[in-house]
Amino acid sequence: MSNHRAMRVAESIKKEVSDLLQKDIKDPRIGFVTVTDVEVSGDLRHAKVFVSILNGDKEETMDGLEASTGFIRREIGQRIRLRHTPEIIFRHDNSIETGTRVFKILEDIKRDESDE
Repeated sequence: MSNHRAMRVAESIKKEVSDLLQKDIKDPRIGFVTVTDVEVSGDLRHAKVFVSILNGDKEETMDGLEASTGFIRREIGQRIRLRHTPEIIFRHDNSIETGTRVFKILEDIKRDESDE
């Protein structure tokens, strides 16, 4: 995404999707979800929305997000003025969980070294 406009659109989509997930989506399958990143294609027709799922069943949450894609796309189209509203694709981002696991391992190593 070297295009400056695509980066601005991605930031706008990230903000709006986060807002929609917090305030407007009422699907009980969707727990606490954080939008970590958005990648937009160069022609602005496709947007990959990366989400981190902090509690609940990941598959069930992703199913809930997929079910709400039409609503989210329609809202994005109304909130962000673009010629074509991008197709929204949700992807699970496990970077936060990976970071937490690495931090715990490092803490365990540090504790083991101090015990010796």
